[in-house]
Amino acid sequence: MFIKIMLLIIFFGTMVAVGLYSRKHANSVNDFVLGGRSVGPWLTAFAYGTSYFSAVVFVGYAGQFGYKYGLASTWIGIGNAIIGSLLAWVVLGRRTRIMSQHLSATTMPDFFGKRYDSKALKIAASAISFIFLIPYTASVYNGLSRLFGMAFDIPYAACVLGMAVLTGVYVVLGGYMATAINDFIQGIIMLVGIVAVIASVLNGQGGFYEAIKNLTEIESDVAVTMGQKGVFASFFGPDLLGLLGVVVLTSLGTWGLPQMVHKFYAIKDEKSIKTGTVISTLFAVVVSGGCYFLGGFARLFDTPAIYGENGAIVYDAIIPSMLATLSDLLIGIVVVLVLSASMSTLSSLVLTSSSTLTLDLLKDNVIKNMNEKKQLLWMRVMLVFFVVISVVIALDPPTFIAQLMGISWGALAGAFLAPFLYGMYWKGVTKASVWASFACGVLLTVSNMFLKFIASPINAGAVAMVAGMIVVPVVSSISPKMNKQKVDEIFTCLDETVVVKKTRAID
Repeated sequence: MFIKIMLLIIFFGTMVAVGLYSRKHANSVNDFVLGGRSVGPWLTAFAYGTSYFSAVVFVGYAGQFGYKYGLASTWIGIGNAIIGSLLAWVVLGRRTRIMSQHLSATTMPDFFGKRYDSKALKIAASAISFIFLIPYTASVYNGLSRLFGMAFDIPYAACVLGMAVLTGVYVVLGGYMATAINDFIQGIIMLVGIVAVIASVLNGQGGFYEAIKNLTEIESDVAVTMGQKGVFASFFGPDLLGLLGVVVLTSLGTWGLPQMVHKFYAIKDEKSIKTGTVISTLFAVVVSGGCYFLGGFARLFDTPAIYGENGAIVYDAIIPSMLATLSDLLIGIVVVLVLSASMSTLSSLVLTSSSTLTLDLLKDNVIKNMNEKKQLLWMRVMLVFFVVISVVIALDPPTFIAQLMGISWGALAGAFLAPFLYGMYWKGVTKASVWASFACGVLLTVSNMFLKFIASPINAGAVAMVAGMIVVPVVSSISPKMNKQKVDEIFTCLDETVVVKKTRAID
């Protein structure tokens, strides 16, 4: 217990110290929200990766999908690395940085408002962001608190409150720069921690080959492969279609999430984009691939500890039960690992929500003549407000972690992915098509919560994203076009000639 507590004290002290150090980088709106658009490749790449992977992945998704799909769940981690990180940086990184600076856009709703010349779209996007980031935040609290309960026997409510206060303190103090520096520190902990945990858990099962052998002896209880042995150690697992839905949601979904795309707004230069692409991808391979690979052995820990009072499996209890037999030192490392993952994601969520609510909803709509000093004050107030709301929901979470995240990602990415991606590359996107995408993503996700016409909210989220990609070009082809002169002016930033040294480019 002494080791665990000391690790936590060092961790908490470091986070607050970074917040205090970063205060000098949070004196303007641009600094507080974007770090002055001067954040280097390592900080940006780690900020992207640590915001991507939290306790939702390590505790919720790894446990649930590892139990359902076995070792094939590792494909989710590979998809996260290739689609969610590598392709996201290649397709969106440079253009997002260039166009957001050209439009003086600081948030995703701000981008929609200026790209499509519509204040109403900006307000709608802000409202959607604020509402649907809350369940995601609640899921982050939930996952972390389960591990704290296992390691320290601390009440769930105390864990939630402690984490909320600490995160709120360093984000309020230092804004984006404090978040980015802490994300880097937390990312290093995640990389080292996941490798140590996998090695220890497999060693407890007699080693890698023995664990695989034991996994092949387990009979499937999935309808399409009922009674078949070996499916949980197979290449594609017992349910390829269900696995594909998870890959789509957790990988392609990042392209439309405000807190993820926001990282590209702040990156420094071309070199940072190239370096950041490599770092972010490798980070995702180790962390996400490692989490799902570990979860793939979940069936070997099918003990009474993972079942609830009604006899149903509590997926969120699987990973904590796998880790319960580790040494105190390793459990301490795991707690700090998941704390790092969770707080980095949480800080990104609260910063995105508070800045969106202040700059896109309150400024000029509710509060007139909001100068820069007032904007900074209101962002800090809204940050605390968002933390309080998410804590209230987290204290009585309505469902499993994976379902909470599925609802949030499905609505946000379903609404935003298509108009954001098309808007970067295609001049023909219309306002009507953006409204249609917003409505499609939100209505499909929300209606499915009650009607359940798609059994899994994960698959519902994936369907919402794919639907948006179809809806935008279809509606754009039949609805009134935007002013050609205004659209051409927006895209002029991509045609500017830039002179670089030959060490950067041959021609």
